[in-house]
Amino acid sequence: MAAKHFPILFITASRIGDAVLASGLIRTLVDQIPGARFTIVASELTAPLFAQIPGLEAIIAMQKRPMGIHWLELWRRVHGRHWGLVVDLRGSALASVLRPVRRAVHAKGPAGEHKVVEAARLLKLEDQPPSPFLFTSDEIEARADRLTAGESPILAIAPAANWVGKTWPSERYAMVARMLLGPGGPMDGGRLMVLGGPDDQVAAAAVKAAVPRYRCIDLVGHEDLLVSFACLKRARLFIGADSGLMHMAAAAGAPTLGLFGPSDETHYRPWGTDCRTVRGARTYSEIKALDPHLDQAICHMMELSASTVLTAARSLIADTQLKAANARNL
Repeated sequence: MAAKHFPILFITASRIGDAVLASGLIRTLVDQIPGARFTIVASELTAPLFAQIPGLEAIIAMQKRPMGIHWLELWRRVHGRHWGLVVDLRGSALASVLRPVRRAVHAKGPAGEHKVVEAARLLKLEDQPPSPFLFTSDEIEARADRLTAGESPILAIAPAANWVGKTWPSERYAMVARMLLGPGGPMDGGRLMVLGGPDDQVAAAAVKAAVPRYRCIDLVGHEDLLVSFACLKRARLFIGADSGLMHMAAAAGAPTLGLFGPSDETHYRPWGTDCRTVRGARTYSEIKALDPHLDQAICHMMELSASTVLTAARSLIADTQLKAANARNL
């Protein structure tokens, strides 16, 4: 007998990074609730991340409107259904007025708690928080295979960020890429994958120039989020600032080096055993003391040197090579 449908309204975060960090909750619900049927509420930015969820019935891309009118519009669309579960990562009052069988509404966690653990608290999973996870399809994986076809290892770089304060200079990314992929480097002869959105072409240009064109996999503005995610599964190493793509790389299982400045690693470090972070001389607290609202149009990443990032990248490559070798010998 087929499992009875269990309707779930899942209101996810509006930013890509936050949505990815909480995505393991959806996989948990898919695994644990037979007949789960999902209606995902997302922003236009994050909606594409959830297009391949098993049991997906609808994605509502909610646009923010003045005076919170978007919440009223959402209520009008969903209030007529009897929901088995409402999960609300935005901490709104919607779950209380829908009266589902069960509700799980976001509340800020203890100081120093990672966002993955904070999200897990919604389903009382904080002791074993589910790792971020994105569903793809056979077609998406096949496209990623075509885009990344080849034997040489792939260094993935996302050089842009959503704010100039978090953006590490493109020329330094290019310098690190040349040292890693060039003669004598740990990824000698490898390929460079550059990722970003349509607005990131300027930041990406200098990075793409670090290798000959035939060794560059250019995904900047060309592929959707899930194809980029699938391509990241094939990367030997990812380097990028705190961003949605950094969290996607970690979720894809790529060894991930996150470059931090005006964001807090305690909450936003890439999640996974093969992930590392690096920053310049100043702590997050020191940067925030100078830019309390983190909104000044200045780069807080300038003191992070290319040599520091290169050293950390070499270390991560070596650590993951050793880990893979040990796993083969078991």
